[in-house]
Amino acid sequence: MTRWVRSLTVIAVAVVLAASAAAYAQTLAPISLPAPMTDGGKPLMSALKARSSAREFSADPLPPQTLANLLWAAWGINRPDGRRTAPSASNKQEIDIYVTLPGGAYVWDAGANVLNPVAPGDQRAATGTQPFPATAALNLVYVADMTKLSRPATDPQQMLNVGADAGFIAQNVYLFCVSEGLATVVRASVAKDALAKTLRLRDTQVIVLAQTVGFPKK
Repeated sequence: MTRWVRSLTVIAVAVVLAASAAAYAQTLAPISLPAPMTDGGKPLMSALKARSSAREFSADPLPPQTLANLLWAAWGINRPDGRRTAPSASNKQEIDIYVTLPGGAYVWDAGANVLNPVAPGDQRAATGTQPFPATAALNLVYVADMTKLSRPATDPQQMLNVGADAGFIAQNVYLFCVSEGLATVVRASVAKDALAKTLRLRDTQVIVLAQTVGFPKK
Protein backbone atom coordinates (compact mmCIF):
# COMPACT_ATOMS: atom_id res chain seq x y z
CA MET A 1 0.00 0.00 0.00
CA THR A 2 1.47 3.36 -1.00
CA ARG A 3 1.80 6.25 1.41
CA TRP A 4 -0.85 8.16 -0.56
CA VAL A 5 -3.32 5.26 -0.29
CA ARG A 6 -2.58 4.87 3.42
CA SER A 7 -3.28 8.58 3.94
CA LEU A 8 -6.60 8.32 2.14
CA THR A 9 -7.48 5.29 4.27
CA VAL A 10 -6.72 7.16 7.49
CA ILE A 11 -8.85 10.10 6.35
CA ALA A 12 -11.73 7.79 5.38
CA VAL A 13 -11.62 6.06 8.78
CA ALA A 14 -11.61 9.42 10.55
CA VAL A 15 -14.66 10.55 8.56
CA VAL A 16 -16.51 7.33 9.38
CA LEU A 17 -15.69 7.63 13.08
CA ALA A 18 -16.84 11.25 13.17
CA ALA A 19 -20.10 10.35 11.43
CA SER A 20 -20.61 7.44 13.82
CA ALA A 21 -20.05 9.70 16.83
CA ALA A 22 -22.58 12.21 15.51
CA ALA A 23 -25.15 9.46 14.91
CA TYR A 24 -24.43 8.06 18.38
CA ALA A 25 -25.25 11.39 20.02
CA GLN A 26 -28.37 11.74 17.94
CA THR A 27 -29.88 8.56 19.35
CA LEU A 28 -30.94 10.90 22.14
CA ALA A 29 -33.69 13.40 21.43
CA PRO A 30 -33.48 17.03 22.55
CA ILE A 31 -35.41 17.80 25.72
CA SER A 32 -37.61 20.89 25.60
CA LEU A 33 -37.95 22.27 29.11
CA PRO A 34 -40.96 24.14 30.49
CA ALA A 35 -40.69 27.89 30.82
CA PRO A 36 -38.87 28.71 34.06
CA MET A 37 -40.83 30.05 37.00
CA THR A 38 -38.90 33.17 38.00
CA ASP A 39 -40.93 34.33 41.00
CA GLY A 40 -40.95 33.16 44.60
CA GLY A 41 -38.30 31.35 46.59
CA LYS A 42 -36.69 32.09 49.93
CA PRO A 43 -35.56 35.59 50.87
CA LEU A 44 -31.92 36.13 49.96
CA MET A 45 -30.62 36.47 53.52
CA SER A 46 -32.36 33.24 54.54
CA ALA A 47 -30.85 31.43 51.58
CA LEU A 48 -27.35 32.72 52.38
CA LYS A 49 -27.75 31.66 56.01
CA ALA A 50 -28.64 28.10 54.96
CA ARG A 51 -26.14 27.70 52.08
CA SER A 52 -24.00 24.56 52.45
CA SER A 53 -22.33 21.75 50.52
CA ALA A 54 -23.58 18.16 50.58
CA ARG A 55 -21.97 14.90 49.53
CA GLU A 56 -24.88 12.54 50.07
CA PHE A 57 -27.78 12.56 47.64
CA SER A 58 -31.01 10.73 46.91
CA ALA A 59 -31.28 9.16 43.46
CA ASP A 60 -34.74 10.68 42.93
CA PRO A 61 -34.91 12.65 39.64
CA LEU A 62 -35.70 16.34 39.53
CA PRO A 63 -39.09 17.19 37.99
CA PRO A 64 -38.77 18.96 34.60
CA GLN A 65 -40.06 22.23 36.04
CA THR A 66 -37.46 22.17 38.81
CA LEU A 67 -34.72 21.43 36.28
CA ALA A 68 -35.86 24.34 34.10
CA ASN A 69 -35.91 26.67 37.11
CA LEU A 70 -32.47 25.46 38.21
CA LEU A 71 -30.84 26.13 34.85
CA TRP A 72 -32.46 29.54 34.54
CA ALA A 73 -31.29 30.48 38.03
CA ALA A 74 -27.80 29.26 37.18
CA TRP A 75 -27.21 31.04 33.88
CA GLY A 76 -30.51 31.99 32.32
CA ILE A 77 -31.36 35.00 30.19
CA ASN A 78 -32.99 37.61 32.40
CA ARG A 79 -33.04 40.69 30.13
CA PRO A 80 -34.20 41.40 26.57
CA ASP A 81 -30.63 42.11 25.47
CA GLY A 82 -29.60 38.51 26.21
CA ARG A 83 -27.69 39.16 29.41
CA ARG A 84 -27.72 36.52 32.12
CA THR A 85 -28.49 35.82 35.77
CA ALA A 86 -24.73 35.61 36.45
CA PRO A 87 -22.06 38.04 35.27
CA SER A 88 -19.24 37.22 32.86
CA ALA A 89 -16.09 39.19 32.09
CA SER A 90 -16.81 41.73 29.33
CA ASN A 91 -20.14 39.90 28.85
CA LYS A 92 -18.39 37.23 26.76
CA GLN A 93 -20.79 34.55 28.05
CA GLU A 94 -18.17 31.89 27.43
CA ILE A 95 -19.55 29.28 29.84
CA ASP A 96 -21.76 26.45 28.57
CA ILE A 97 -23.61 24.19 31.00
CA TYR A 98 -23.49 20.48 30.26
CA VAL A 99 -26.01 18.34 32.14
CA THR A 100 -25.53 14.64 32.87
CA LEU A 101 -28.74 12.74 33.59
CA PRO A 102 -29.30 8.98 33.95
CA GLY A 103 -30.24 8.70 30.27
CA GLY A 104 -27.46 10.78 28.75
CA ALA A 105 -25.41 13.95 28.63
CA TYR A 106 -26.76 17.20 27.20
CA VAL A 107 -25.73 20.80 26.68
CA TRP A 108 -28.24 23.48 27.64
CA ASP A 109 -29.29 26.07 25.06
CA ALA A 110 -30.42 28.99 27.24
CA GLY A 111 -32.07 30.87 24.38
CA ALA A 112 -34.23 27.96 23.27
CA ASN A 113 -34.51 26.45 26.78
CA VAL A 114 -33.61 23.05 25.33
CA LEU A 115 -31.20 20.33 26.38
CA ASN A 116 -29.37 19.23 23.24
CA PRO A 117 -27.98 15.68 23.23
CA VAL A 118 -24.25 15.11 23.51
CA ALA A 119 -23.77 11.46 24.52
CA PRO A 120 -26.30 8.75 25.35
CA GLY A 121 -25.97 6.52 28.37
CA ASP A 122 -25.39 7.31 32.01
CA GLN A 123 -22.36 9.61 32.12
CA ARG A 124 -22.83 10.86 35.69
CA ALA A 125 -19.88 8.92 37.13
CA ALA A 126 -17.55 10.49 34.56
CA THR A 127 -18.13 13.95 36.05
CA GLY A 128 -16.27 13.28 39.29
CA THR A 129 -13.65 11.25 41.10
CA GLN A 130 -15.86 10.55 44.14
CA PRO A 131 -18.73 8.03 44.32
CA PHE A 132 -21.71 10.34 44.82
CA PRO A 133 -21.88 12.01 41.35
CA ALA A 134 -22.75 8.60 39.87
CA THR A 135 -26.04 8.32 41.75
CA ALA A 136 -27.24 11.90 42.31
CA ALA A 137 -30.07 13.20 40.15
CA LEU A 138 -27.73 15.17 37.88
CA ASN A 139 -24.38 16.83 37.49
CA LEU A 140 -23.67 20.18 35.87
CA VAL A 141 -20.38 20.67 34.07
CA TYR A 142 -19.23 24.22 33.41
CA VAL A 143 -17.29 24.39 30.15
CA ALA A 144 -15.56 27.52 28.85
CA ASP A 145 -15.48 28.16 25.09
CA MET A 146 -12.12 29.89 24.81
CA THR A 147 -12.87 31.14 21.30
CA LYS A 148 -15.31 33.65 22.80
CA LEU A 149 -12.62 35.38 24.84
CA SER A 150 -10.56 38.38 23.78
CA ARG A 151 -7.26 37.25 25.32
CA PRO A 152 -5.22 34.09 24.65
CA ALA A 153 -6.12 31.06 26.76
CA THR A 154 -2.57 31.16 28.16
CA ASP A 155 -3.13 34.61 29.66
CA PRO A 156 -3.33 34.17 33.48
CA GLN A 157 -5.95 36.90 33.80
CA GLN A 158 -8.09 35.14 31.21
CA MET A 159 -8.15 31.94 33.26
CA LEU A 160 -8.94 33.91 36.41
CA ASN A 161 -11.91 35.46 34.59
CA VAL A 162 -13.12 32.06 33.42
CA GLY A 163 -12.87 30.64 36.93
CA ALA A 164 -14.75 33.59 38.39
CA ASP A 165 -17.51 33.32 35.77
CA ALA A 166 -18.04 29.63 36.53
CA GLY A 167 -17.99 30.42 40.24
CA PHE A 168 -20.77 32.99 39.87
CA ILE A 169 -22.94 30.37 38.18
CA ALA A 170 -22.15 27.79 40.84
CA GLN A 171 -23.17 30.20 43.60
CA ASN A 172 -26.48 30.85 41.85
CA VAL A 173 -27.04 27.09 41.89
CA TYR A 174 -26.23 26.94 45.61
CA LEU A 175 -28.78 29.62 46.43
CA PHE A 176 -31.43 28.04 44.21
CA CYS A 177 -30.88 24.67 45.87
CA VAL A 178 -31.31 26.18 49.33
CA SER A 179 -34.53 27.84 48.20
CA GLU A 180 -35.91 24.60 46.74
CA GLY A 181 -34.80 22.13 49.40
CA LEU A 182 -32.16 20.53 47.18
CA ALA A 183 -28.60 19.49 47.97
CA THR A 184 -25.53 20.50 45.98
CA VAL A 185 -21.75 20.69 45.96
CA VAL A 186 -19.37 22.30 43.48
CA ARG A 187 -16.28 20.27 42.61
CA ALA A 188 -12.89 20.71 41.01
CA SER A 189 -12.22 16.97 41.42
CA VAL A 190 -12.84 16.03 37.79
CA ALA A 191 -10.83 13.82 35.43
CA LYS A 192 -10.98 16.59 32.85
CA ASP A 193 -9.26 14.89 29.90
CA ALA A 194 -11.47 11.80 30.12
CA LEU A 195 -14.63 13.85 30.65
CA ALA A 196 -13.79 16.09 27.70
CA LYS A 197 -13.75 12.99 25.49
CA THR A 198 -17.01 11.75 26.98
CA LEU A 199 -18.69 15.10 26.28
CA ARG A 200 -17.04 15.32 22.84
CA LEU A 201 -15.57 18.72 23.55
CA ARG A 202 -13.46 20.62 21.06
CA ASP A 203 -9.84 21.46 21.81
CA THR A 204 -10.92 25.06 22.40
CA GLN A 205 -13.34 24.06 25.19
CA VAL A 206 -12.08 23.83 28.77
CA ILE A 207 -13.81 22.13 31.70
CA VAL A 208 -13.73 24.52 34.66
CA LEU A 209 -15.87 22.98 37.41
CA ALA A 210 -18.59 20.39 37.99
CA GLN A 211 -21.52 20.62 40.37
CA THR A 212 -23.70 17.82 41.70
CA VAL A 213 -27.39 18.54 42.35
CA GLY A 214 -30.13 16.36 43.79
CA PHE A 215 -32.51 15.80 46.64
CA PRO A 216 -30.91 15.27 50.06
CA LYS A 217 -30.30 11.66 51.00
CA LYS A 218 -33.20 10.29 53.00
